[in-house]
This record gives sequence, structure tokens and C-alpha cells, in this order.
Amino acid sequence: MGQIFHRSTNAISRFTILGAVVVVGGLLWFFAEMQRSSYYTYQGVARTQPVPFSHQHHVGGLGIDCRYCHTSVEVSSFAGIPPTKTCINCHSQIWTNAEMLEPVRASFRTGKPLQWERVNDLPDYVYFDHSIHVNKGVGCASCHGQVDQMPLMMAATQLNMEWCLDCHRQPEKFLRPVSQVFNMRYAQPSGENPVTVGGKTFTNQIALGTYLREQYKLRSTSTLISCSTCHR
Repeated sequence: MGQIFHRSTNAISRFTILGAVVVVGGLLWFFAEMQRSSYYTYQGVARTQPVPFSHQHHVGGLGIDCRYCHTSVEVSSFAGIPPTKTCINCHSQIWTNAEMLEPVRASFRTGKPLQWERVNDLPDYVYFDHSIHVNKGVGCASCHGQVDQMPLMMAATQLNMEWCLDCHRQPEKFLRPVSQVFNMRYAQPSGENPVTVGGKTFTNQIALGTYLREQYKLRSTSTLISCSTCHR
């Protein structure tokens, strides 16, 4: 019986299969990188807000504690977006006629809340509890970055599952004393910067984190990285 296909068909078939594998692999790589890029995560991108609120000025300059505005962060799963009344506590006395604060005054007069654009926003299928992290020694800056240095608020981290799991696998690399959770100038212990907690002095973060992990009764690593911990 005569040959139906030309001999070159074998080479073309191999090339087509190899090309398909390369294209599919390239697309998977492209979408994986896109998910990590600022285009998708908005990391490092300042969002447009109804009022250009500066954490650098309020936190870094004036020294206002995170809890003054985010009142529920220690006791609730939500940190809480401050109501207009919180702003007016100060701005009824200072900058009372500033044009850029007119949306704040209008909100207070009408009772209509300001529509702030969420900067750190997790998908609805992810469960995250601020109070648990705060009370276990995870500092605000660990997730939100040095907000005291941000003229306009922006996401400092990717907040994707890969990033969260890096911490859940080895929380001792990030834990700090609960008394230092809201301290934006806190630095991890070193020989030049020892940290004392519970009557013990530490010059190494892993040693401190291991101690705090036991003191704060963190769950096992297998539980922390379990799917049901964040996806309920």
C-alpha cells in the first residue's frame, strides 16, 4: 500500500506538538506573572480617594496611633474605616476652611459617609481576621508596609495566597511583642538592637519568634496552612 502522508508530516506533527506545549506553558507563565504584577494587585499604586488623606502626615508626623481611626482592629475581623466624626474631632478645630477638606465637612453636615476606596481588599472567598493577627504579634507594617511614610495610601504587599502562606509556614520570622504591634518604627532584634520581652533579651528574630509563638499559643503549622483556615 502506498504511503498516504508525505514524510515531512512527521516533522510537522512534532513541531506542532512542541509548539503547542511551548505556547500553553508560555500562557500559564504569563498569567501567573500577571497575578503577581501591580496591574492585578495594585501593589505600589495609590488609589484615588475622595480626600487625599496622608498617613505620612497623620501617623509619621503627628504620631496618631492606628487604633484612633481603626477602632475595631483589636477586637474584630475588620479594622474598620473611620467615620467622618473621627475626622471632625480634629478638623472642627484646625484646617476648618481648607478646600480639600470640604468633602469631609459636607459628609458631616449631611450624614452621608465618604466613599473611601479600599486599598487592601481580599477576595470574598478569603477569611481574614485582624484581631487574631494583632493579638498574636503580627505588626501592622508586616502586611500594610510603612504607612507612616506614605503620603497617599497604597498596597505595600501582594496579599496573594503565596505571600500569606510564606508567613503561615514560618510565623516566627515575623512575630513581634504584642506591645509593639502598632509601633511603625519597630525593628527586629539584632546584636545592635536587642529586644526584651518576658524578662528575656533576644538578639535574633528566629529565637524571639519561636519564644513568642509558644507564649501566644499559635496553632501548628499544619493547621495554619490548612485550606479551611482561610477558606471557610
